[in-house]
Amino acid sequence: MRRLIVSILLGSLVSTLCAPALAQQEIVLWHAMDGSRGRELETLVQRYNASQTQVRVALVYKGSYEETMKEALAAEPTGQGPTIAQIYELGTADMMYAGHAVRPLWQVFQEAGERIDAKTFLPAVASYFADQHGNLQALPFNVSTPILFYNKDAFRKAKLDPENPPKTWYEMPKAMGALLEAGYSCAYTTAWPAWIQVENMSTWHNRDFATKDNGLAGLDTSLVFNTHLMMRHISMLASWAQAGYFTYSGRGAGGERRFARGECAMVTSASASYAELRSQARFDFGTAQLPYYDDIKGAPHHSLIGGGGLWVMGGRKPAEYRAAARFLSWLARPEVQADWSQVTGYVPLTRAAYEHIAQSGFYKANPGHEIAVKQLLLNAPTQESRGIRLGDYPEIRAILEQELEQAWDNKVPPKLALDRAAERGNQLLRKFESQHRQKR
Repeated sequence: MRRLIVSILLGSLVSTLCAPALAQQEIVLWHAMDGSRGRELETLVQRYNASQTQVRVALVYKGSYEETMKEALAAEPTGQGPTIAQIYELGTADMMYAGHAVRPLWQVFQEAGERIDAKTFLPAVASYFADQHGNLQALPFNVSTPILFYNKDAFRKAKLDPENPPKTWYEMPKAMGALLEAGYSCAYTTAWPAWIQVENMSTWHNRDFATKDNGLAGLDTSLVFNTHLMMRHISMLASWAQAGYFTYSGRGAGGERRFARGECAMVTSASASYAELRSQARFDFGTAQLPYYDDIKGAPHHSLIGGGGLWVMGGRKPAEYRAAARFLSWLARPEVQADWSQVTGYVPLTRAAYEHIAQSGFYKANPGHEIAVKQLLLNAPTQESRGIRLGDYPEIRAILEQELEQAWDNKVPPKLALDRAAERGNQLLRKFESQHRQKR
């Protein structure tokens, strides 16, 4: 009997030693981050892969945000697409109405036995990626909001207080005039003009950008950003452009580059640019809250986010979904979020991550990083400020940018430019509604 037991134990041991090691479950993440932020993402994924043995994340750079989204949606029916795709905020509606091409994040977590609660995220962040019931459709990831960057050395040269930048749009002309007199040909510029000067200005003053809660409440939405406030704002920028106070620097990040070179003394741009501008600028610069109109009741409200989220794609095997939930759950940890925020400049996504960073003393040493979080936490999101969710949003933004250029180049009146942008955008919305009505 004793020999039999020994024989069984030895056989079991040999069988265990000879059996192949349990294979890792690989998941594929397509992303659109290049340069320094792409390298930080690689470091983050390597850190996760080294922290455990059950899951391996394979990172694949797919080009621009638009290319990444289009390829991910096109690849899903073939089974050759990614497990997870990084999609910019403009594509939120397209992803939500993509049917079986996407698996809602809350469902993936629930089926995998993982927990995720939208209430733990900053409200202005969670509301952008959640449905009407508060369930997260994707994991917010690389998120920022616009703030004002200003050249303190230029302020000193212009005899302006370097610790007291303009707080309102009405205070801007005095500063811009002094900077021009001090020899700066570009007193103020902006990056991402449609996002900052129209989308964020609407939310910042708690005004509708579109009907149906900015599209969050249904496909039958219409653009209504051509309000008195917005006409006044775009008209003011147009008059500043004619006077040489405001310099247009293109639709993307051109304003940031001109600021970093010292050409422009002030720029409104994404808060996530802070770390990169700090490494590039050869002058002392500061950060401040986005200017607002102090004669608008309730302003400033809170600013709007930009950036991307991580979406789980459809058509994958159950084991992949469990692995995806494990990885995304790890990304949402406060300490991971805190590290990601500090090295990239993106906003910490959860209150716990924000508190973790604050307790570490990072914000005391780098106060510019905290301004964005404070802007997002100024007030609770309302129907007018929870986010913008529109079909064909990239095309709508392109239309808006075209019309803004016409107004600032003094080719059409600002009111006409905004009216035309709304009319052209609404045509796209009706087409999108017709195509996706059955998926509501």
